[in-house]
Amino acid sequence: MIKVTNLTKKFINGETVLIANNNLSFEVNTGEFLSIIGKSGSGKSTLLYQLGLLDHPTSGEILMDGENVTNLYGEDRTKYRLNNLGYVFQDYALIPTLNARENVAVPLLMRGFSIDKAYKKAENALDKVGLSKKYLNLPNMLSGGEQQRVSIARAIVNEPKILFADEPTANLDSETSKIVLESFMELNKMGQTIVMVTHEKEYAVIGNRTLELKDGNIVKIAKNH
Repeated sequence: MIKVTNLTKKFINGETVLIANNNLSFEVNTGEFLSIIGKSGSGKSTLLYQLGLLDHPTSGEILMDGENVTNLYGEDRTKYRLNNLGYVFQDYALIPTLNARENVAVPLLMRGFSIDKAYKKAENALDKVGLSKKYLNLPNMLSGGEQQRVSIARAIVNEPKILFADEPTANLDSETSKIVLESFMELNKMGQTIVMVTHEKEYAVIGNRTLELKDGNIVKIAKNH
């Protein structure tokens, strides 16, 4: 599903050059759950941003489902993200004035779906993450874990080829984190390809494989089970 070849990302500030990702090459199979771990500053979120087409690499190539997406720009890049990729961030990024169903329906409405069809698909997505009784709740009526599950539902409502998650449990306690991670595991069992960044090794092992970064380099890729 993803093939990364010689991916490098540099940040230049005056005469200082920071190499955040250094000549990385690896693959993610269709239906795989890949965890990316590493200490703060290891380059894991930077890598996720390259893979998720939220930033451009300095050099190297990214293929998704056989298509070279490295050189997509502007509207083409935005359209590809909207139609093929889903994102879950640590801060939930929900619209406070919209209820759970409306928040999840937003990407569908952006694609031109009717409200009725968008709401139906949004409800199905909320059902998948265990929120079938929370359709009409505003974000401030939901716990942190429930808000994160709404954001997961929003990320999968477009039936994305790949779901990207950047530290999805960072703002949650351990018990709530487990509930959110179980949602990812269930989605993966249904065939969803997932790439998740975490700094918690105990959470990383729920994936099929773990890719470990240190100082922008891959130090290990190992099967978890």
